[in-house]
Amino acid sequence: MASSQPTFVFLHGFAESREIWSGFCRDFPTEYRVISLNLLGHGTNIRDVRDYSMEAQARYVAEKLQAAGVDKALLVGHSMGGYVALAFAERWPERVAGLCLLNSSAYADSDEKKANREKNVAFVERHGVEKFMESFIRPLFAPVHREAMSSQREFLEEIGKATPAETIVGGMRAMAARPDRTKVLRAAKFPVLLIAGKEDVAVPLEQSVTLAPLAPVSYALFLADVGHLAYYEKPRETRRAVLDFAGAVFG
Repeated sequence: MASSQPTFVFLHGFAESREIWSGFCRDFPTEYRVISLNLLGHGTNIRDVRDYSMEAQARYVAEKLQAAGVDKALLVGHSMGGYVALAFAERWPERVAGLCLLNSSAYADSDEKKANREKNVAFVERHGVEKFMESFIRPLFAPVHREAMSSQREFLEEIGKATPAETIVGGMRAMAARPDRTKVLRAAKFPVLLIAGKEDVAVPLEQSVTLAPLAPVSYALFLADVGHLAYYEKPRETRRAVLDFAGAVFG
């Protein structure tokens, strides 16, 4: 039986897991149902993964929501989780109550970014995941937070180091291969919230600025002193924006 309770679905980013949401979602208002998933190849969901594409991830999300009796949900996707949410919204727009892109983008990778991902693949294949994570996570924080948030950085590094090399390689190539999905935003019959860090090295500010107005009903929050990890770097402001958005979505 389908549930009528307003539902959040939280989708983590590349080399993360559902554990990143544990503090962010603690004590969420009880009127909301909160679901967080380990995407394919991540966290404890690492068995028998053959397809890391955003489309395969979206199918997995759809299957899990059907099993949970959720017909429609507000999707919150961080980074790669946003790419998955967009793939889901493209395939099943009627199942999306609202879409929050958190440090994410609807644009395809540029040629430069694709080349950088392939360099990262070569590094992982040569030196391993653990060595890669020692340099991958730190720049995702804004400079002001790189030392001040060392415990959060170490937590993300631990999650990343536990991620299989196959997931790291497959995930990077899947992100590089994903198409431009700005048309999903332009055609959206659901509201869209974009939350961006002004010092995000993974999703440049100018890219977020051009994305923000594309959806017919859109909201945006641009955070100073925030890199690619708004849920850690400014959790209060990010959480407030997400909950205010939910109020608009669910009325």
